[in-house]
Amino acid sequence: MPKLATYDRAALAALLKSQSQVVSRRQALACGMSAESVRYQIRPGGHWQTLLPGIYLTRDGACRWPERAAAGVLHAGSAIGVTGLVAATRYGIPCTLGDVVDVLVPPGCPRASSGFVRLHRTSRIPKTICDGAIPYAAPARAVADAIRQLADANDARALVAAAVQRGDVAIWQLAAELKAGPPQGSARLRELLAEVADGARSVAEADLRMLIRRAGLPGPLFNPRLYVGHEFLASPDAWWPDHGVAAEVDSQEWHFAPAGWKRTTARHTRMTAQGILVLHFPPSQIHKEPRLVVQEIRSALNASRGPLPHVRTVPVSKR
Repeated sequence: MPKLATYDRAALAALLKSQSQVVSRRQALACGMSAESVRYQIRPGGHWQTLLPGIYLTRDGACRWPERAAAGVLHAGSAIGVTGLVAATRYGIPCTLGDVVDVLVPPGCPRASSGFVRLHRTSRIPKTICDGAIPYAAPARAVADAIRQLADANDARALVAAAVQRGDVAIWQLAAELKAGPPQGSARLRELLAEVADGARSVAEADLRMLIRRAGLPGPLFNPRLYVGHEFLASPDAWWPDHGVAAEVDSQEWHFAPAGWKRTTARHTRMTAQGILVLHFPPSQIHKEPRLVVQEIRSALNASRGPLPHVRTVPVSKR
């Protein structure tokens, strides 16, 4: 075992704290560790594990996303910030992480992608937020970059819906990213923004919207605000003003808290008291029993007595 007492333990400890226990070989040597000591730590059965060439996690166990992010920044050398799904996760936006860490770098960065790190050269420098020494692109940029990389349309829709519904990202911010960003992947982002701007705030609501269109049903308004006089009544997921029919997607996943169920029940009671026929569909039914959903909506529209003059509708576009 080599002598380890000569290196600057305090400096290394501070570095590891700011980098999620990840360090590069260059940094370890700068703290006074010898090349022999580094090799000893990364030997088979040693205390360190190699994440990328010359980049080490200084503990045992599986590598988590903050450590992957730190490794990505160290590998890039001149990183602008971590973006995409890992950055979205850092902000608490629900998404399914893969193994890849996306890192923004300047156009002249000499490094190439390696292992689980994918480098993206850009001249558009986003605002960043740092966790220790690791910068993360601001939420809007992170979400927009993630959408351009996602292969599954439902995953992309879920990410946009979650970011907007939670309040992490505003629609105008994503629209600005769409306008300023590269054309690659922009078609999907443009489509998803249109869905969210039109009021389809969740994957299940967007599925309901597409189902209504495919079935040739009269087009509803999505997430309008309904008033009786000057008093706010409700904002149903879908609303047919000419029929007095509303549809709600009952998903705790998108209402986020048990209190959301109480609000849903209270909203149902208020609407039915005003003569509105309210339909409720769980996301699983929209996905697995689309014909039944269409049948129930069509029956409700056919059975309606027409519009309710005392209920005033304010569409999303008029707010």
